[in-house]
Amino acid sequence: MPKVKTKSGAKKRFKLTGTGKIKRKHAFKSHILTKKGTKQKRNLTHATLVSKADEANVRAMLKI
Repeated sequence: MPKVKTKSGAKKRFKLTGTGKIKRKHAFKSHILTKKGTKQKRNLTHATLVSKADEANVRAMLKI
């Protein structure tokens, strides 16, 4: 039986925390930043956790 591969895009975008939660970055921070306010850009800088609703899908992609 072949090895089960993880989704390449998912392994680049998500990291596991020490307690087993999944960490992610915010979207909308890469380009077209001139029309976004300083406060919005600053708040998008910080990483956050994947929501409970999406956690099962992300774990399936990462094969955790």
